[in-house]
Amino acid sequence: MSRAPDSFPNEPRDASVHGESAPPGYRSLVVVVLSPLAFALVFACWTLFALLGVELRRDLALGSVGFAVLLAMPMLAGALASLPMALLARRLGGRRVMLVCLLLICPFLWWISQAHHYLEFLLAGLGLGLGAGALAAGLVYVAELGPSRHAGLALGLYGAGMVGAGLSYLLLPLISQAYGWRMAPLLYLMPVLLVAALLWLFADDGDAPAPVVGTEDEEAPAARATPMRRAMRLVACLADWQLWRLAITYSFFFGAFVALALWLPGHLTARYGLSLQAAALWALPFTLAVGAGQVIGGALADWRDFRSLRWWVSAFVLVCLFLLSYPPFSMRIEGIHGELTLHYAAPLWGFLGLLVAMGVAMGMGQGSLMRLIHRDHGGDMALVGGLALTLGGLFAALLPPVFVLGGEWLGIRTAGFMFLYAALVVCMLVMLADHARGTRSAR
Repeated sequence: MSRAPDSFPNEPRDASVHGESAPPGYRSLVVVVLSPLAFALVFACWTLFALLGVELRRDLALGSVGFAVLLAMPMLAGALASLPMALLARRLGGRRVMLVCLLLICPFLWWISQAHHYLEFLLAGLGLGLGAGALAAGLVYVAELGPSRHAGLALGLYGAGMVGAGLSYLLLPLISQAYGWRMAPLLYLMPVLLVAALLWLFADDGDAPAPVVGTEDEEAPAARATPMRRAMRLVACLADWQLWRLAITYSFFFGAFVALALWLPGHLTARYGLSLQAAALWALPFTLAVGAGQVIGGALADWRDFRSLRWWVSAFVLVCLFLLSYPPFSMRIEGIHGELTLHYAAPLWGFLGLLVAMGVAMGMGQGSLMRLIHRDHGGDMALVGGLALTLGGLFAALLPPVFVLGGEWLGIRTAGFMFLYAALVVCMLVMLADHARGTRSAR
């Protein structure tokens, strides 16, 4: 296991002022309940543009590529914010960083309700991406203050906050129909402020890490280290392949789910002729399946060190993506007794069944991998967890434009699943190379 920079060591902590009055069970309960709520709300805010797509494309006269770039903005900003915010949470406390990030997205929610130009929506989307700081800080918060015996279950419950996308699927189309789409962003202001208030009132940050005293070059505690020294140590840590091996695999499952959560309502509308409200409801089981899978995967990883699980999960998801990649097609065969014509088009229920099965597997992959990251890099959780979210956010930001450009280039609506299939093959090749490298090192 690599050593973290001295700005985020993993030393034992003394009892804090808050911790002395709060029983450990109470603290764990607060962490496990409030952190997923914050995660769910941030994720729900990120799906705003996807579910307001019809209105936004009409009012702004957007093409497919312009709308895809708009969808990608929160993930791009979130990827850039994840690692710094995770490190800041390790230094200042997860609760403080989560609280600040939740409050930061509030003015951008209000701005979306008032914006009229494409550039305004792009900038507001970048502002919503700052909410990723709450995701990264919450991950560090749960890893440090959650129940140690059931860390995987706690991390799985936290990751299940992704079902916040389902909250948007249910509510936003109704609000948009009843009160107009500009009221929809304002719907989230009150819940975001409420969760921020609950974090401020009932949660605490634990204790600040003890200062590190080392050799003559490290006589000063970490708090007095120059920014250049911290940056150099961070770069040195990031050069260690051990930090990347699990983060890369996690980033595929995280990024693929985020992109699919944004893309599915529009895809179902175009492919099956559904209204946006009906398409959002049909996409809801996929998000619920991913959330349930995260809890199952985390709990299984608590019970046993399922390192082989990532291989089985990846193989199952690969098969599902292969089947989902098939577009409707017709085949004409010259038979003995005449011409035979075969036609294939996946029915809606079959498409949804594959999505749900794949969602459970993707969730299990995320939950078990995050538990493995916690087990292998507990002292570097801010670094490795933040790195995983950064890579996942960059992958998620890449996917909406790739889905659109791939579909226009190939002329096939399922091009997005084809790209995910190819990306997973590359990811599994990286896993195979890492396994071979570890086998050679063991000899």
